[in-house]
Amino acid sequence: MSGEMATAEDERAKEAVAVSRRKLIGDAFAIASYAFPIGLVFGLAALQARYSLLDVVTNSVVVLAGGSQFAAAGMVKDGASWLAIAGVTLLVNARHLLYSAATAPYTVARSRRERVVMAHFLTDETFALSLAHFRRIRGFDARGYWIAAMAIFIPWTMGSAVGYVAGGAVDVNRLGLDVAFPAAMAGLSLGMVSGRRDVAAALGAVAVAVPLGLAAGASMGLVAGAVVGPMIGLAMTERGGGTDAGNATRGAEGADSAGPAHERASEAGLP
Repeated sequence: MSGEMATAEDERAKEAVAVSRRKLIGDAFAIASYAFPIGLVFGLAALQARYSLLDVVTNSVVVLAGGSQFAAAGMVKDGASWLAIAGVTLLVNARHLLYSAATAPYTVARSRRERVVMAHFLTDETFALSLAHFRRIRGFDARGYWIAAMAIFIPWTMGSAVGYVAGGAVDVNRLGLDVAFPAAMAGLSLGMVSGRRDVAAALGAVAVAVPLGLAAGASMGLVAGAVVGPMIGLAMTERGGGTDAGNATRGAEGADSAGPAHERASEAGLP
Protein backbone atom coordinates (compact mmCIF):
# COMPACT_ATOMS: atom_id res chain seq x y z
CA MET A 1 0.00 0.00 0.00
CA SER A 2 2.76 2.43 0.92
CA GLY A 3 4.47 1.67 -2.40
CA GLU A 4 1.31 2.51 -4.33
CA MET A 5 0.90 5.75 -2.40
CA ALA A 6 4.50 6.70 -3.14
CA THR A 7 3.99 5.97 -6.83
CA ALA A 8 0.85 8.09 -6.93
CA GLU A 9 2.68 10.93 -5.19
CA ASP A 10 5.53 10.67 -7.70
CA GLU A 11 3.07 10.92 -10.58
CA ARG A 12 1.41 13.99 -9.08
CA ALA A 13 4.81 15.64 -8.61
CA LYS A 14 5.80 14.95 -12.22
CA GLU A 15 2.48 16.29 -13.48
CA ALA A 16 2.97 19.45 -11.41
CA VAL A 17 6.37 19.94 -13.06
CA ALA A 18 4.89 19.44 -16.53
CA VAL A 19 2.11 21.97 -15.87
CA SER A 20 4.57 24.51 -14.47
CA ARG A 21 6.89 24.03 -17.44
CA ARG A 22 4.06 24.82 -19.84
CA LYS A 23 3.45 28.09 -18.01
CA LEU A 24 7.19 28.77 -17.98
CA ILE A 25 7.39 28.28 -21.75
CA GLY A 26 4.51 30.68 -22.30
CA ASP A 27 6.17 33.31 -20.13
CA ALA A 28 9.51 32.66 -21.85
CA PHE A 29 8.02 33.42 -25.26
CA ALA A 30 6.83 36.77 -23.92
CA ILE A 31 10.35 37.50 -22.65
CA ALA A 32 11.93 36.49 -25.96
CA SER A 33 9.57 38.78 -27.87
CA TYR A 34 11.10 41.87 -26.29
CA ALA A 35 14.66 40.55 -25.79
CA PHE A 36 15.28 40.59 -29.54
CA PRO A 37 14.30 44.24 -30.17
CA ILE A 38 16.23 45.40 -27.09
CA GLY A 39 19.18 43.46 -28.48
CA LEU A 40 18.77 45.41 -31.72
CA VAL A 41 19.06 48.64 -29.75
CA PHE A 42 22.22 47.41 -28.04
CA GLY A 43 23.69 46.58 -31.45
CA LEU A 44 23.05 50.18 -32.54
CA ALA A 45 24.55 51.54 -29.31
CA ALA A 46 27.62 49.34 -29.79
CA LEU A 47 27.99 50.61 -33.36
CA GLN A 48 28.01 54.19 -32.08
CA ALA A 49 30.67 53.19 -29.54
CA ARG A 50 32.80 51.88 -32.45
CA TYR A 51 32.64 48.24 -31.40
CA SER A 52 33.45 45.57 -33.96
CA LEU A 53 30.93 42.83 -34.72
CA LEU A 54 33.14 40.43 -32.78
CA ASP A 55 33.03 42.81 -29.80
CA VAL A 56 29.23 42.87 -29.93
CA VAL A 57 28.81 39.10 -30.09
CA THR A 58 31.47 38.52 -27.42
CA ASN A 59 29.73 41.03 -25.15
CA SER A 60 26.40 39.29 -25.48
CA VAL A 61 27.85 35.80 -25.02
CA VAL A 62 30.46 36.43 -22.34
CA VAL A 63 29.00 39.38 -20.40
CA LEU A 64 25.30 38.61 -20.97
CA ALA A 65 24.05 41.46 -18.82
CA GLY A 66 21.98 44.01 -20.71
CA GLY A 67 22.15 46.88 -18.24
CA SER A 68 25.92 46.75 -17.81
CA GLN A 69 26.43 46.22 -21.56
CA PHE A 70 24.46 49.37 -22.33
CA ALA A 71 26.31 51.29 -19.60
CA ALA A 72 29.71 50.13 -20.87
CA ALA A 73 28.86 51.01 -24.48
CA GLY A 74 27.83 54.52 -23.46
CA MET A 75 30.98 55.02 -21.42
CA VAL A 76 33.20 53.68 -24.20
CA LYS A 77 31.53 56.13 -26.59
CA ASP A 78 32.27 58.98 -24.16
CA GLY A 79 35.90 57.93 -23.80
CA ALA A 80 35.71 56.83 -20.16
CA SER A 81 38.62 55.01 -18.56
CA TRP A 82 38.52 51.22 -18.30
CA LEU A 83 38.69 51.52 -14.51
CA ALA A 84 35.53 53.63 -14.47
CA ILE A 85 33.78 51.22 -16.85
CA ALA A 86 34.73 48.24 -14.68
CA GLY A 87 33.51 50.01 -11.54
CA VAL A 88 30.13 50.94 -12.99
CA THR A 89 29.46 47.53 -14.50
CA LEU A 90 30.41 45.90 -11.20
CA LEU A 91 27.88 48.06 -9.36
CA VAL A 92 25.20 47.49 -11.97
CA ASN A 93 25.63 43.72 -11.70
CA ALA A 94 25.86 43.57 -7.90
CA ARG A 95 22.17 42.62 -7.72
CA HIS A 96 23.10 39.17 -9.03
CA LEU A 97 24.45 38.37 -5.57
CA LEU A 98 20.88 38.60 -4.29
CA TYR A 99 19.60 36.51 -7.20
CA SER A 100 22.09 33.76 -6.36
CA ALA A 101 21.13 33.84 -2.70
CA ALA A 102 17.44 33.52 -3.56
CA THR A 103 17.96 30.50 -5.84
CA ALA A 104 20.59 28.80 -3.65
CA PRO A 105 18.10 26.71 -1.60
CA TYR A 106 16.91 25.10 -4.82
CA THR A 107 20.35 24.44 -6.34
CA VAL A 108 22.26 23.38 -3.22
CA ALA A 109 22.25 19.70 -4.23
CA ARG A 110 23.66 20.38 -7.71
CA SER A 111 27.37 20.05 -8.46
CA ARG A 112 29.60 23.09 -8.20
CA ARG A 113 30.46 22.86 -11.90
CA GLU A 114 26.78 22.94 -12.86
CA ARG A 115 26.09 25.89 -10.58
CA VAL A 116 29.01 27.83 -12.07
CA VAL A 117 27.63 27.34 -15.59
CA MET A 118 24.12 28.26 -14.42
CA ALA A 119 25.45 31.42 -12.76
CA HIS A 120 26.77 32.71 -16.07
CA PHE A 121 23.26 32.64 -17.55
CA LEU A 122 21.56 34.16 -14.48
CA THR A 123 20.03 37.35 -15.89
CA ASP A 124 17.10 39.35 -14.50
CA GLU A 125 14.68 37.50 -16.74
CA THR A 126 16.17 34.06 -16.09
CA PHE A 127 15.96 34.67 -12.37
CA ALA A 128 12.33 35.80 -12.48
CA LEU A 129 11.18 32.92 -14.69
CA SER A 130 13.11 30.14 -12.99
CA LEU A 131 12.43 31.21 -9.40
CA ALA A 132 8.69 31.36 -10.06
CA HIS A 133 8.91 27.89 -11.62
CA PHE A 134 10.90 26.46 -8.68
CA ARG A 135 8.40 27.85 -6.20
CA ARG A 136 5.48 26.37 -8.09
CA ILE A 137 6.99 22.88 -8.09
CA ARG A 138 8.67 23.26 -4.67
CA GLY A 139 12.01 22.11 -6.01
CA PHE A 140 14.69 22.39 -8.68
CA ASP A 141 14.15 21.63 -12.36
CA ALA A 142 17.22 21.80 -14.59
CA ARG A 143 15.23 21.71 -17.82
CA GLY A 144 13.03 24.56 -16.62
CA TYR A 145 16.06 26.66 -15.72
CA TRP A 146 17.62 26.26 -19.15
CA ILE A 147 14.35 27.07 -20.88
CA ALA A 148 14.33 30.33 -18.93
CA ALA A 149 18.00 31.02 -19.68
CA MET A 150 17.76 30.38 -23.43
CA ALA A 151 14.64 32.55 -23.68
CA ILE A 152 16.85 35.59 -23.11
CA PHE A 153 20.28 34.40 -24.30
CA ILE A 154 19.35 33.42 -27.87
CA PRO A 155 17.17 36.40 -28.89
CA TRP A 156 19.41 38.88 -27.07
CA THR A 157 22.56 37.67 -28.82
CA MET A 158 20.88 37.45 -32.22
CA GLY A 159 19.29 40.87 -31.81
CA SER A 160 22.62 42.45 -30.86
CA ALA A 161 24.35 41.11 -33.96
CA VAL A 162 21.46 42.00 -36.29
CA GLY A 163 21.20 45.50 -34.82
CA TYR A 164 24.90 46.11 -35.35
CA VAL A 165 24.90 44.87 -38.94
CA ALA A 166 21.68 46.68 -39.84
CA GLY A 167 22.86 49.88 -38.18
CA GLY A 168 26.03 49.84 -40.25
CA ALA A 169 23.98 49.79 -43.45
CA VAL A 170 22.04 52.98 -42.67
CA ASP A 171 22.78 56.53 -41.62
CA VAL A 172 22.08 56.27 -37.89
CA ASN A 173 22.15 60.02 -37.25
CA ARG A 174 19.93 60.85 -40.21
CA LEU A 175 17.26 58.39 -39.07
CA GLY A 176 17.39 59.67 -35.52
CA LEU A 177 18.74 56.37 -34.21
CA ASP A 178 21.55 58.17 -32.39
CA VAL A 179 19.14 58.54 -29.47
CA ALA A 180 18.74 54.76 -29.22
CA PHE A 181 21.17 54.37 -26.33
CA PRO A 182 19.81 57.07 -24.00
CA ALA A 183 16.23 56.08 -24.83
CA ALA A 184 16.93 52.42 -24.09
CA MET A 185 18.65 53.24 -20.80
CA ALA A 186 15.75 55.46 -19.77
CA GLY A 187 13.27 52.71 -20.62
CA LEU A 188 15.23 50.06 -18.73
CA SER A 189 15.54 52.33 -15.71
CA LEU A 190 11.84 53.20 -15.62
CA GLY A 191 10.97 49.52 -15.88
CA MET A 192 12.95 48.83 -12.71
CA VAL A 193 11.13 51.45 -10.61
CA SER A 194 8.48 49.66 -8.56
CA GLY A 195 8.48 51.19 -5.09
CA ARG A 196 9.53 54.04 -2.81
CA ARG A 197 13.11 52.80 -2.53
CA ASP A 198 13.47 52.62 -6.32
CA VAL A 199 12.15 56.14 -6.73
CA ALA A 200 14.48 57.44 -4.01
CA ALA A 201 17.46 55.65 -5.57
CA ALA A 202 16.68 57.01 -9.03
CA LEU A 203 16.15 60.60 -7.86
CA GLY A 204 19.25 60.45 -5.66
CA ALA A 205 21.37 59.14 -8.53
CA VAL A 206 20.12 61.88 -10.86
CA ALA A 207 20.65 64.59 -8.23
CA VAL A 208 24.28 63.54 -7.86
CA ALA A 209 25.13 62.47 -11.41
CA VAL A 210 23.83 65.48 -13.34
CA PRO A 211 25.64 68.33 -11.54
CA LEU A 212 28.82 66.30 -11.05
CA GLY A 213 28.72 65.18 -14.68
CA LEU A 214 28.43 68.76 -15.87
CA ALA A 215 31.28 69.83 -13.61
CA ALA A 216 33.71 66.92 -13.88
CA GLY A 217 32.61 64.92 -16.91
CA ALA A 218 29.93 62.38 -17.76
CA SER A 219 31.93 59.37 -16.58
CA MET A 220 32.56 60.85 -13.14
CA GLY A 221 28.91 61.76 -12.76
CA LEU A 222 27.77 58.29 -13.83
CA VAL A 223 30.08 56.56 -11.34
CA ALA A 224 29.02 58.83 -8.48
CA GLY A 225 25.33 58.44 -9.27
CA ALA A 226 25.68 54.65 -9.47
CA VAL A 227 27.26 54.60 -6.00
CA VAL A 228 25.12 57.16 -4.17
CA GLY A 229 21.71 56.29 -5.68
CA PRO A 230 21.53 52.70 -4.41
CA MET A 231 22.74 53.81 -0.97
CA ILE A 232 19.85 56.26 -0.72
CA GLY A 233 17.43 53.55 -1.84
CA LEU A 234 18.75 51.10 0.75
CA ALA A 235 18.31 53.70 3.48
CA MET A 236 14.60 54.04 2.68
CA THR A 237 12.01 51.97 4.55
CA GLU A 238 8.97 50.24 3.16
CA ARG A 239 5.50 51.35 4.23
CA GLY A 240 5.26 48.27 6.39
CA GLY A 241 8.48 49.22 8.16
CA GLY A 242 11.96 47.82 7.99
CA THR A 243 14.92 48.43 5.73
CA ASP A 244 16.19 46.27 2.93
CA ALA A 245 18.52 44.51 5.33
CA GLY A 246 15.62 43.42 7.49
CA ASN A 247 13.55 42.42 4.50
CA ALA A 248 16.45 40.45 3.07
CA THR A 249 16.85 38.60 6.36
CA ARG A 250 13.18 37.67 6.41
CA GLY A 251 13.42 36.61 2.76
CA ALA A 252 16.39 34.38 3.55
CA GLU A 253 14.51 32.79 6.41
CA GLY A 254 11.61 32.10 4.06
CA ALA A 255 13.95 30.69 1.45
CA ASP A 256 15.43 28.30 4.00
CA SER A 257 12.08 26.57 4.19
CA ALA A 258 12.55 25.52 0.57
CA GLY A 259 15.23 23.05 1.64
CA PRO A 260 12.91 20.25 2.78
CA ALA A 261 10.66 20.91 -0.22
CA HIS A 262 13.65 20.53 -2.50
CA GLU A 263 14.47 17.22 -0.84
CA ARG A 264 10.90 16.02 -1.28
CA ALA A 265 11.01 16.98 -4.95
CA SER A 266 14.24 15.05 -5.43
CA GLU A 267 12.78 12.02 -3.74
CA ALA A 268 9.78 12.27 -6.08
CA GLY A 269 12.07 11.78 -9.06
CA LEU A 270 12.17 15.34 -10.42
CA PRO A 271 14.98 16.01 -12.92
